[in-house]
Amino acid sequence: MDSRPLPPNGQSRTSKTARDALQGLWRALDMPDEAMDYVDLSGGEPVLPSSFAVGTAAQASMAAAALAAAELWTLRGAPRQRVAVDMLHAAQECRSYFTLDGVAPEVHDKLTGVYRCGDGGWVRIHANFAHHRDGALALLGCPTGPSTTRQAVEQALSQRRALDVEQEAADAGLVVAAMRSFEEWDRHPQCLALAGQPVMTVERIGEADPRPLPRYTHDARPLKDIRVLDLTRIIAGPVCGRALAAYGADVMLINSPHLPNIETIAETSRGKLSVHADLETADGRIALANLLRSAHVFVQGYRPGAMQALGFGPLEAAQLRPGIVYVSLSAYGDSGPWAQRRGFDSLVQTATGFNHAEAQAAGAPAPKPLPVQILDHTSGHLMAYGAQVALARQATEGGSWHVRVSLAQTARWLRSLGRVANGLQCPMPPIAGFLETGPSGFGQLAAVRHAAQFSLTPARWVRPSMPPGSHPTVWPFS
Repeated sequence: MDSRPLPPNGQSRTSKTARDALQGLWRALDMPDEAMDYVDLSGGEPVLPSSFAVGTAAQASMAAAALAAAELWTLRGAPRQRVAVDMLHAAQECRSYFTLDGVAPEVHDKLTGVYRCGDGGWVRIHANFAHHRDGALALLGCPTGPSTTRQAVEQALSQRRALDVEQEAADAGLVVAAMRSFEEWDRHPQCLALAGQPVMTVERIGEADPRPLPRYTHDARPLKDIRVLDLTRIIAGPVCGRALAAYGADVMLINSPHLPNIETIAETSRGKLSVHADLETADGRIALANLLRSAHVFVQGYRPGAMQALGFGPLEAAQLRPGIVYVSLSAYGDSGPWAQRRGFDSLVQTATGFNHAEAQAAGAPAPKPLPVQILDHTSGHLMAYGAQVALARQATEGGSWHVRVSLAQTARWLRSLGRVANGLQCPMPPIAGFLETGPSGFGQLAAVRHAAQFSLTPARWVRPSMPPGSHPTVWPFS
């Protein structure tokens, strides 16, 4: 993998087309080549201001998920239909832009961001949750609470080494990342532990009889009658559930009544049922087990091993529900010294070299983030893709299946797509023409409509997004 910075003239060294990227994802999971004749990909780089192929990543991953839905449609006995994804529209969907009653909510805490340390290195602090913010402040010896200023954090970090702060934060279960270059990340033990692994895996983990998909009806979408348990938060996991809901699945978002959410839940919960279940209690675990016994897909974004400790790891889920498709999301993968480390898109960008490389391309003195949280959105659509591949295998071969996606492996895949000549000169495009508006439990919601288009079964969200706990913990009647 080429880790050199962009040449001074900005010319791209390597550049995969979106069709090449999609075909690579498609063939990696042994999906039928015939389906590739039914996908239309429009547009080209650059569509957002970045030296990385963020539009290609958005379009290819979303097209993989949509094309897999169309493949499930054919397994139901339906005729093949065409799938179309426009690159600009896909990239706009990855901006997570939305308004409630005409106002765009503030989703970032004032302390979230990058800071220079005393050794000249940089760290990124994630403070959007109060407990992460206060934990980082306590670690730095600053007063906790929302009144602490960025200047106080800057002063504290001026006496610290970036890598030391990162390690101390990880030891405390906090979310801080030190900035590395691509060369530094490529030498890191965690990167070496992931080297050679595919961007995602779909693995058979148990025996079960095939559960054939119901025959199609002319007005049904591809995932009609498929039940999905969504135990995820923030962006990547919720994007997976949102996509499956757009393709017709009954998606139930399960939140703890004691854990916070970020404001984007109003946008990522479109199409979902939304319930409360406290898995720290016997009642909550019983409720989840009852739901699992008639579910088809279980999606979770907890740290590796956390769901197993609660009795809902992949093997335990397969015992409760033989034939389950279990989807796991992690920050840095499930092997290597950072397997247990918490992380978000912005932190993985920082740790794995993207902020350094983008700053080099821009000639900027400080770390420069990608224009969207592309690792989150791409990972979410890869999760949806893998879940549907596993559903197809279960319906034809039987078995229980485990799909694994990590932000770090998605980052590696993004690097493999190459760099975009003059991409940073692209202006941020207007978003107004891509929005749809409707009621929600949070207020009047305006957000980007889904970019994947189907010739016979249009993607849509039939349920409005609702606050956590709005629905009972039972599946609706079909």
